[in-house]
Amino acid sequence: MSEPRAVNPWIVAVAVMFATFMEVLDTTVVNVSLPHIAGNLSATIDESTWVLTSYLVANAIILPLTGWLASTFGRKRLLMASVTGFTLSSLLCGLAPNLPLLVLFRLLQGATGGAMQPLSQAVLLEAFPPHQRGKAMGFWGLGIVVAPILGPVLGGWLTDSYSWRWVFYINLPVGIASLVMTRLYVFDPPYLRRETTTVDYWGIGLLALWVGSLQLALDLGQQRDWFSSPFITVLVVLSAGGIVAFLMRELMAAEPVIDLRVFKLRSYSTGVFLMTSLGFVLYGSLVLLPIMLQTLLGYSSLEAGIAMAPRGLGSLIGMPAVGLLIGRIDPRKMVATGLVVGAGTLLWLGHLNLGAGYWDIFWPQFLQGVGLSMVFVPLTTISMDPVPQERMGNATSLFNLMRNLGGSIGIAVTGTMLARKQQVYINVLGEHVEPYSPPARQLLDSLYAAFLAAGSDPVTAMQRAYAAAFGMVARQAAMLSFVDLFRGLGIMFLCLVPLVLLMKRPRTSAGAVAAH
Repeated sequence: MSEPRAVNPWIVAVAVMFATFMEVLDTTVVNVSLPHIAGNLSATIDESTWVLTSYLVANAIILPLTGWLASTFGRKRLLMASVTGFTLSSLLCGLAPNLPLLVLFRLLQGATGGAMQPLSQAVLLEAFPPHQRGKAMGFWGLGIVVAPILGPVLGGWLTDSYSWRWVFYINLPVGIASLVMTRLYVFDPPYLRRETTTVDYWGIGLLALWVGSLQLALDLGQQRDWFSSPFITVLVVLSAGGIVAFLMRELMAAEPVIDLRVFKLRSYSTGVFLMTSLGFVLYGSLVLLPIMLQTLLGYSSLEAGIAMAPRGLGSLIGMPAVGLLIGRIDPRKMVATGLVVGAGTLLWLGHLNLGAGYWDIFWPQFLQGVGLSMVFVPLTTISMDPVPQERMGNATSLFNLMRNLGGSIGIAVTGTMLARKQQVYINVLGEHVEPYSPPARQLLDSLYAAFLAAGSDPVTAMQRAYAAAFGMVARQAAMLSFVDLFRGLGIMFLCLVPLVLLMKRPRTSAGAVAAH
């Protein structure tokens, strides 16, 4: 077997960065193209959302199986198969003549892409000596943080300038480059070999049941009004029953498909909880901000994507710096500081109003990118430090699964809370817009006079005055809902800080491992 250290580890880092960046980018790059896909393929917007849902469900099911698949088929072989499958399914997505085939190809794309993140982490861990892993993870984590932010910008530009199909075609050169570099420069470690031939079919089936059901319920819940829909109710029941049965099966199986004993390690289990919460807050806020920019502040899709860029810029500066400092400063202090900075930026966004300008959005996002870079790499360093090398693939798979599920829950919860809080605030604010309130009466009179002056008849002018007043109330209610949620997410970050005390300092200060 070839020796990994014979290859410059930075070449390996670039190879796995190509694969992972491409996979993470595809979770968000399609979002802004959905209206174009729906129109081109004669489908409704609701039907076109299956293009996103199918990808996320398949991705979530495969992700926790990565450790088992790598030990069964070999890490390099699995990574090459994943990149090949992802690239070919991207081509098929671009060529899809109708929506059902596009959904099927996206399902294949999600299934082949699910293994890329944990595999890339494990490969990078092998390539770098301990004293350089902090720098490597800073470089690698940069791509992971930037990709979801770059996705909407790139997707909007490709769709507007060319066609939605180029959102998928853009993966082809990246996939080919990654495949060639993986073939030439990535090697399996000597300890990675399958010692038994037993396959835990029940474990795989139950895993697919509960993860798939939960992901579907989270993606479609708000759209179908949650438990008022029998379909969502059945999905939640299947997920709850499936996870109980899965846990029982894996704890009793002689050769489980996922080794849950890794959760006995205190630092690891605490780190997984913190990363799940981080996914909740990060993806929840990533969804809220562009909606606010487009619906309340008048930004176009592309302008909203560009306005989200400062978070990536903050990470661009912060990630390499964290990689350099991680061997000199206690990583737990860096995580705590990053959580406090992240909380502060969310509370800052919680003070915005309808008159907010670009720089009011820029600075909190920039600092948030810096804060997140202080959390991602050090948190994974601490979490993975006590995990034995032979169980690293299993540990990174679970780590990524919980981050993704945290993100899905964050998106679902913030979307639901936004709609319901807005209705509450419309009722509260609307109580004060009535004929016996002098300010309200003055506003309605001025609006009525303006519409009369514009040429409306008295009846139409009064109707338009009331409609305009309601529009003002609705906009203020929406803004209050957004700032409430930003403040809530900020407080959630602050509540996570004490949990850092439960984690142990890594045995080797420079031993940063598979970060996400």
